[in-house]
Amino acid sequence: MALLPSGLAYSQVKKDTVTKEKKIEEVVMIGYGTQRKEAVTGSVATVKGDALREVPSANITQALQGRTAGVDISQTSTKPGAAMQIRIRGTRSLTGDNNPLIVLDGIPFVGSLGDISSSDIKSIDILKDASATAIYGSRGANGVILVTTNRGTKGQKPRFTYNTFTGVQTLFSKYPMMDGPQFAQLRAYATPAGNSTPLYSNGADESNSTNTDWQSLYYKPAMMTSHDIGVSGGTEGGNYNVGLSYYKQNALVPLQSYERFALRAAVDQQVGKMFRFGFTTNTNYAISEGNGVSPGAVLGYSPLVNPYNADGTPKTIMTTAGGIDQSWIYTRQNLEALRDKYVDESKAFASYNNLYGEVNLPLNGLKYRLNVGLDYRTANNGNYTGVGVFSTNPSAPSAAGRGNNQTYHWVLENLLTYDRTFGKHKINAVGLYSAEGNRLISSYMSAKNVPADFFQYYNLGQSPQADITVRPEDQSYSQTGLLSAMGRVMYTFDNKYMLTATLRADGSSRLAPGNKWHTYPAISVGWNVTNESFMQNIKALNLLKFRAGWGQTSNQAVNPYSTMGRMNVAPYNFGGTGSTGVYGDQAPNPGLGWEYSKTQNYGVDFGLFGNRLTGSAEYYKTNTVDLLTQKSLAPSSGWGSIVQNVAETENKGFEVSLNGLILDNPDGFSWEAGVNFYTNRNKILSLASGTQRDVNNLWFVGHNINSLYDYQYVGLWQAGDPYQNILEPGTAADVVGSIKVLYTGGYNADGSPMRAINADDRQIFDTAPKFQGGFNMRFSYKNFELSTVGAFQQGGILVSTLYGSASYLNRLTGRGNNVDVDYWTENNTDAYFPRPGRHLSGDNPKYSSTLAMFDASYLKLRTITLGYNIDKEFLKDFKINSFRIYFTVTNPLVLFSPYHKFSGMDPEPNSLGNENQAVSGYQSRQLVIGTNNPSTRNYLMGLNLTF
Repeated sequence: MALLPSGLAYSQVKKDTVTKEKKIEEVVMIGYGTQRKEAVTGSVATVKGDALREVPSANITQALQGRTAGVDISQTSTKPGAAMQIRIRGTRSLTGDNNPLIVLDGIPFVGSLGDISSSDIKSIDILKDASATAIYGSRGANGVILVTTNRGTKGQKPRFTYNTFTGVQTLFSKYPMMDGPQFAQLRAYATPAGNSTPLYSNGADESNSTNTDWQSLYYKPAMMTSHDIGVSGGTEGGNYNVGLSYYKQNALVPLQSYERFALRAAVDQQVGKMFRFGFTTNTNYAISEGNGVSPGAVLGYSPLVNPYNADGTPKTIMTTAGGIDQSWIYTRQNLEALRDKYVDESKAFASYNNLYGEVNLPLNGLKYRLNVGLDYRTANNGNYTGVGVFSTNPSAPSAAGRGNNQTYHWVLENLLTYDRTFGKHKINAVGLYSAEGNRLISSYMSAKNVPADFFQYYNLGQSPQADITVRPEDQSYSQTGLLSAMGRVMYTFDNKYMLTATLRADGSSRLAPGNKWHTYPAISVGWNVTNESFMQNIKALNLLKFRAGWGQTSNQAVNPYSTMGRMNVAPYNFGGTGSTGVYGDQAPNPGLGWEYSKTQNYGVDFGLFGNRLTGSAEYYKTNTVDLLTQKSLAPSSGWGSIVQNVAETENKGFEVSLNGLILDNPDGFSWEAGVNFYTNRNKILSLASGTQRDVNNLWFVGHNINSLYDYQYVGLWQAGDPYQNILEPGTAADVVGSIKVLYTGGYNADGSPMRAINADDRQIFDTAPKFQGGFNMRFSYKNFELSTVGAFQQGGILVSTLYGSASYLNRLTGRGNNVDVDYWTENNTDAYFPRPGRHLSGDNPKYSSTLAMFDASYLKLRTITLGYNIDKEFLKDFKINSFRIYFTVTNPLVLFSPYHKFSGMDPEPNSLGNENQAVSGYQSRQLVIGTNNPSTRNYLMGLNLTF
C-alpha cells in the first residue's frame, strides 16, 4: 500500500493540494497496458518503489509485508536468502500451486521476487480479482504481481545513483530453554509412578554443578551489506538504464551465508515515427552456504555438560542421560574447525531476458507489438561430510552428494492494441496470441567413502563404484507448453461510466486430450459518481467510484504427465541376483481437466479533502471448482493413487485501505499515514465422492485448508477429579498432573461417561486469523524524516513445535534439555504443563501435541527509519542532485502477542510444517515455528546518492 495515492514526491502532493485537483491522475499497470487509476474497474493495488525502499532488505517480499490488503506474505524459513510465501486472497488449490504469477516488465517471470533488487523497482501492481487477472489466464489464477523496473527518460542527461546499506544482525531472542539448575531439578522430579528413581540419571559428561548456555556458543552477531550502482539517461530517440548490485548476508548460525551478484540493463529505442524496439535483461548469480546447518540439535543439548575437556580443548562428543544418548557437539568452534571436512552449498545462475518490437500501423491508434521472453536458470548444489564428522563414530565413512537443476523458459506474445478517444468515448482494445514453453531437468547422485577431503563433492567418481548411488527417482525431466488467445476491451464514457470485458482461452499440455483447452470470460463495470453534474458543488469529495466485477480464471495445477500415470522402481533380490522392479504408483486419468475459479468483486474508491484522504473498500467471493486432488486407491486396484478433479473450495473476505496526508507543511512538520485491514474466510466445500473428511491430508468440509485435527486441551488432571478412571484409565499416581482433553462421547443415566477418551474425541481447529493488516507512517521536519512500517493480525492458531511433541524439546522426562515451562508438581497444581515423567505416550507426555497451539495474534513494527536529506543548496557546489543518509532498525518491537509474552520469541512462523522437527507432525502447507534459524533484529545504516 503506497503512502500517497499518487506515489509522487511530497512537494508534488503539496502542489496538488493547493490547486485542489479533483482527479487522481496516477497511471497503474493492468497487464498488457496501463490505465488511469480513476478508470480502473478491477481490484488493483499499487506499491511504489520508494515505499519498498523504506524497508532495506535483499528480498522485496519482506518490504511488501503489510503494505497491501488481501496480500498475505509469510516466512517459510529464516535462513539467509530464503524465499517467502505469498498468498493473494487466500489459498485456493488443495494440491496445486497457490503462488501468484510474477510479471517482470510485461513478461511472465520464472524467477522469484528475491531475484530482483529493490533499487531497480519503479512500482509493483498487484491484480487481485478475476476481472483484473483473467487477461493472464491460467497463469494468473492465484493473482498477478506486475513488477515495473526503472528506465531512463527521453532526453535525460546521464544520471548516476548509488544506494548502499550495511549493518549487524542480532538475536531477537534465544529459544527459551532451561538452564542447568532448572534442568537438573526437572530430571530429579521426572520419576515414574511408584518409583523414586528418576527416569534418566546424569551421563558421563554431565554434572549438576555445570551450567552451559549452548546457544551462546552457537549464535554470533552477523553482518549484512548491500551495494547498488546505476546509470540512466536518454536521447531524443531512446533511453537506457544499467545497473550492478551486490548483496551479502551472513547468519547468526555458523557457516551460513548468502551472496548475490546482479546485473541489469534496459534499453528503449525509437526508430523513425513507426518503430520502437527494446530489451530488458536481469542476470544474477547467488551462492548459499551452510543450508544444512541447523540449531535444532543444539537446543536439546544438556546444560549439565561442560563443552571443554580438562585440558581446555573443545569436546566433540558427549554422553548424556545415563549413557543412553551420545551426540556430536555442534558449537561454532567445532563447526568452523571442520574446514574442508564439511561443505553444503548451492550456486545458482539465472538470466531473464525480455525483448520487444513495436510498430504503429497506418490506422490511427493501432499498434502491433511482439514480446519475446528468454530465460535460463541453473542451480548446482553439493554437500560433503568427512570421516567421522557429525557422528559419534570417529570412523564413520565420508559422504557426498551433488545435484543439478536447469530451467529453460521461453514466451512469445503477439499483441494488437487499439487505443482511441472519440469525444466523450475512450476505447482501448487488446488482442493476444501467445505461446509458452518450459523445460525442467534435474539430477542428483551421492557417494560414500570419498578418498580425500579435498575432493569434496566435485568428483564422486573417485569413490568405490559400489558406494556410488544414482536413484531413478532423483533424476527427472519434464517439458510443458501453453497456448493462449485473449481479447480485452476497455470502454469509458465521459469519464463517468467504465466497462472492461475480457475473454481468454488457454490450452495446456499438462491435461488430457479433449480437456486441454478452457475458455473463460471476465467483466467489470465502474461508475465515477464524482464526475456527475450533481456532484460538482461537493468540494470536499474528490473521488467516489463504485465498481463491480465477475470472472473466471483457471489453474493447470497438476504435475506434468499426470494424465499418463506414473510408475516407480524398487530394488529386489531374484534368487541371488539383485534386480530392479517396476510397479504402478499413480494411475492414468484420461479425463483430467482444469480446475477453475469463479470470482465476484465489489468495491468503492474514494478521495476526500483535496485527496488528502484516499482509500478503498472491497468485498470478494471466489469459488474454485474441479480441484485437482490426489485420491488414494485400494491396493486391489494395483495402483497407489490417482489425480482427479473432485473438490471445491471457497474464499471470501473484506478489504479496506486508507491513506492520509494528515499534516501538510513543507517548511515545518508533516505527517503521512496509511493502514490496511482485511479478512479471508477460506473453507472446503466438497471433497472426493461426497466424503466429509480426509484425515490423512487434514481436509475437512466446512473448514479451512490449513485446519488441524487434534484433541482439545482443557487442563490437567487433578487429585479427586471425577471419572478419571473411566475417561483416562490408569492409576491416579500416573494420571494426576497429566493433560486432560475434551471428551465428546455420551453419558450414562448416572452422569458417568460411557467410554474412555479415544481418537473419536479429536477436534477440527481452523487456524486462519479473524483479520490481518498493516500500517505505515512517515513524519518529516525540514530535512529530517522518520518512518515506520508494521503489521498485525487478530486470532487464528500459531503452531510452535517447540512446545508440542514434534521437536522433542518438551518431553518433560529429563532425557534432553527442555523448553522452560511451568510444569505440574504437588506444590504447583495450577500449572499449564503436565507433570514430568508421568503418563507418557512414547517419548512425550500423552496428548502433548495439544501444547503446540497458541493464539496467533500480534502487532509488530517491522522497521523504524530515521533519515536526513542533505540540503540541496549545499549539494549544488558538488554537482550532486540528492544525498540521503538513514538509520534503520528492523523487527524492533512486538506487542499484543500471547506467544511473545509467553516465550519471548518472534510470533511469526519460520518453517514449513514438515521441516525442522524430530518427527513429522504437520502438513508441509502449514507454517509453524520450528527449530529453524532464530529471528533477528537488525541495525542498518545506509545512504542514497544521485548525481
